[in-house]
Amino acid sequence: MRAFFDELYDHYHQDLFQFIFYMVKDRHLAEDLVQDVYVKVLKSYPAFHGRSSEKTWLFSIARHVTIDYFRRQKRKRDRVAEFFDWSEKGSQLPDHDPLPEEMVIQSEDVKDVYRAMNQCSIDQRTVLILRYIQGLSIKETSEVTGWTESKVKTTQHRALKAVKEVTDSLEGGGGEHEKI
Repeated sequence: MRAFFDELYDHYHQDLFQFIFYMVKDRHLAEDLVQDVYVKVLKSYPAFHGRSSEKTWLFSIARHVTIDYFRRQKRKRDRVAEFFDWSEKGSQLPDHDPLPEEMVIQSEDVKDVYRAMNQCSIDQRTVLILRYIQGLSIKETSEVTGWTESKVKTTQHRALKAVKEVTDSLEGGGGEHEKI
């Protein structure tokens, strides 16, 4: 068991951290969630029968841990929102969370894509990260998400379309630079 865990850690820790970091956009939170993933890996190791690759099994656990975190946060926000009369304020409070300082992005185009990804749904963002940042295949992505390959392809198509629309609008009107 120890050898399996050490090998899993050595091979996938950086990719796992990066995946969660791109989802939550906070280094310290990503570190905490990665620890939660490892706890779940240790607890569920006896149930792993090798029907999928170690990587897809690990990323599936990471995806569920991240989604559970988002659900807990939504419940907390909903409970807090009950105490306020939002109709008096006119609208909800804006989210002012800055991007993590570790995310120093050099290229304006990359910044635009990253901003556009934030406009995607969690499912779309998950597929984009797994496919284009982690380099998983359609099949591996379907194993991680528990979806059919067809749903992964559809979600990927919609995510890419949404990213393109946002980046085009940034270039056309609200962007800080022009494409050469």
